[in-house]
Amino acid sequence: MKKVRLGRTGLMASKPAFGVLPLQRTPMEEAVKILRKAYDAGITFYDTANAYTDSEEKIGNALSDVRHNIIIATKSGASDRETVTKHIENSLRMLKTDYIDIFQFHNPAVLPDPSDENGAYAAALAAKEKGYIRHIGITNHRIAVALQAVESGNFETVQFPFSYLADEKEIDLVKRCKEADIGFIAMKGLCGGMLDYAPACHYFMEQYDNVVPIWGIQHEWELDQWLSLAKEEAVETEEIKARIAKDKAELTGNFCRSCGYCLPCPAHIDIPQAARMAMLLRRSPYQRYVTEEYYAEMHKIDDCIHCDHCKNHCPYGLDTPNLLKEMLADYDQFYAEHHHEVVKD
Repeated sequence: MKKVRLGRTGLMASKPAFGVLPLQRTPMEEAVKILRKAYDAGITFYDTANAYTDSEEKIGNALSDVRHNIIIATKSGASDRETVTKHIENSLRMLKTDYIDIFQFHNPAVLPDPSDENGAYAAALAAKEKGYIRHIGITNHRIAVALQAVESGNFETVQFPFSYLADEKEIDLVKRCKEADIGFIAMKGLCGGMLDYAPACHYFMEQYDNVVPIWGIQHEWELDQWLSLAKEEAVETEEIKARIAKDKAELTGNFCRSCGYCLPCPAHIDIPQAARMAMLLRRSPYQRYVTEEYYAEMHKIDDCIHCDHCKNHCPYGLDTPNLLKEMLADYDQFYAEHHHEVVKD
């Protein structure tokens, strides 16, 4: 398995690495089996978070006996010292370990202040002094905050969305991390499920020798896919070239990356799904989306109370309420044209 040095942490992470968030949706026994299979195949880097329900517990159950052979990165989204400390202590219990390799601040809107004695960074420093954590990193969906993190010198790793839809600023972030000897962890390599041709995604990541992609894995077949690609030489075939060009043409501008920071919605709208509906209808089997049940789900958009919670919390600056209206109009037209197919079946 290929290894990548995570900047000045000196940690050598497997490429590919395992994003454990989707394993929340996998029963414990099956999740343990998948994690153990990943380890046996050579995957050594596992990314999780305090907020990912039982994902830390699943790692602990699957890999505690080989703890010193793997790298574990986890996160806290809290902003105060007391809560971050509690999160770190809980993570240690769930992971069945006495240390965390990389502790990450989870998508803060502003950088944690190292001078704040009651802040999140103070908690991380205190935990590091006790040996509870070994390195301090940060995750973000905001390019400005990520760049500030690099310039600050206070973080040993940066985790940021990165895929072949990346723009010049995002590619520059990767380069700056390399220059500053900061480990770069790539999340959202499938762009929230919008990119569905794994060979193209794998090829793109292989072009950057300082990038560790964490592929979100829920099913064993997904793990098998990345393990198979890891054994192959990354070559730009005509099919890969064509798929990348097609996706770049279709997926630009105001599209939802399904990060979920817009939730919860007081009107119970499944925003990450609804905000991507036009693309889902045309990029995946659409039959499940044109049922009467899904029609009712989409029309929860009509119940929007315009609280702007989603708009104010979108790290990509999307005007989410208007985007949802556009998606609903597109959906209604598609539904009218295709619902009869589902009824007929």
